Amino acid sequence: MARFRQSKDIMSIRVLTGITTTGTPHLGNYAGAIRPAITASKNSDVESFYFLADYHALIKADDPVRVAQSRQELAAAWLACGLDPARVTFYRQSDIAEIPQLTWLLTCVTGKGLLNRAHAYKAAVDKNNEIGEDPDAGVTAGLYMYPVLMAADILAFNAHRVPVGRDQVQHLEMARDIGQRFNHIYGDAWRQLTGKTGEPLMLPEAQVDEHVATLPGLDGRKMSKSYNNTIPLFLPTNEMRKRIMSIVTDSRAPGEPKDANDSHLFQIYRAFASDTQTAAMRQAFAGGISWSEAKRQLFDLIETTVAPMRESYLRLLQRPGELEDILREGARKARAEAAPLLEELKAAVGLSDFRTLPPPPIIIDAGLAPAEITLSSNATVSISKPPSFKQYRESDGRFYFKLIDGEGKVLIQSPGHASPREAGQWIARLKQTGTVLEMDTEGMLCLNGEAVGSMGDATLAAINEALVQLHDD
Repeated sequence: MARFRQSKDIMSIRVLTGITTTGTPHLGNYAGAIRPAITASKNSDVESFYFLADYHALIKADDPVRVAQSRQELAAAWLACGLDPARVTFYRQSDIAEIPQLTWLLTCVTGKGLLNRAHAYKAAVDKNNEIGEDPDAGVTAGLYMYPVLMAADILAFNAHRVPVGRDQVQHLEMARDIGQRFNHIYGDAWRQLTGKTGEPLMLPEAQVDEHVATLPGLDGRKMSKSYNNTIPLFLPTNEMRKRIMSIVTDSRAPGEPKDANDSHLFQIYRAFASDTQTAAMRQAFAGGISWSEAKRQLFDLIETTVAPMRESYLRLLQRPGELEDILREGARKARAEAAPLLEELKAAVGLSDFRTLPPPPIIIDAGLAPAEITLSSNATVSISKPPSFKQYRESDGRFYFKLIDGEGKVLIQSPGHASPREAGQWIARLKQTGTVLEMDTEGMLCLNGEAVGSMGDATLAAINEALVQLHDD
């Protein structure tokens, strides 16, 4: 169930959406995302987060010039289309440090099987299989992990709804699955640490406008930069007319009835028209309107919509500093929301600030001397140094070794050996064997009947335990 936010004594719904910065904004971006988002942002009960998905762009484009240009064009487009940065949180994805951090937390709870079912990855694998390539040829980890990054975009801000095209609904469902998995694993820890009820991550709902969710391009396929069939949103008037007149249609002649439901030209028209205009155009199709006349009316409709925004768009492109200031302020607002949540989530998975935790009992097994350790007064310390061999030469010219425990007590003292090699060989045998020593009738420690040395300040059991520890290590 949605967890609504209190804002100015009004229950508000948080809505989030973004556009990948891989090309010039086109009519599909405007009709399918920008316009409905801006309309929704004007509702008093909606809290809007809109972002430029420039990390996602790196999955699809390796041209830095194109990515940089697209970021600027899309920022200007959103603002020229009427987005009010004072009413919404408008930011670049790459300005939010918490997003890649959350991506990793989510990656660690996301099943590989879930990612295997993502449409983009499956399409790449199917294409490789068709041409006889290795299934993963050309597939980057970025493409494979795209759904997790998208989930982080959404879950970092506890969005209730995400406007998407129908082809993106699966990613919303995956974001829900990933968020639900995180909640299941770490929900109890989060509630205990924060004292809050509910779940740490909001599970979003997809919001799809059936009429404009997927706008067709010049060739009838989905309008997409990857298909090179787009109609750029702010083309000059003459270029806009040429592009619209190039929309592919069938061979039905003027006067011959046309099926509006089967026409991608009509679908584009409907995305920009009022209900009255749509009804009139539908009737015109049934009456046999010519394709050229239908295209002319589509151009007039789009130009009427776009012309007032085009001037503002061009002005903003000439003022990059103004765009930068707006986006930096948006990033500040966005991080003010994301950072506290991420700190809670990090604490829930065990990555909290040490100062927020009570000092635990500490066992140090790394051979550190007590002087090297500083602890709070109420911490419990247990220092457990491993046993070790010491090899040395005495004034008699012979070579000795001794086994000492973690406190420096001698466990075994060897007799003198003629060479360091002979002493070293004994140490190696004792380390590698790991078997118990025995005591002979003269009180000497023996290994397989051979004298090893005399017993130091320890019991036979303690000596054998030390040797087993050395062997295991």
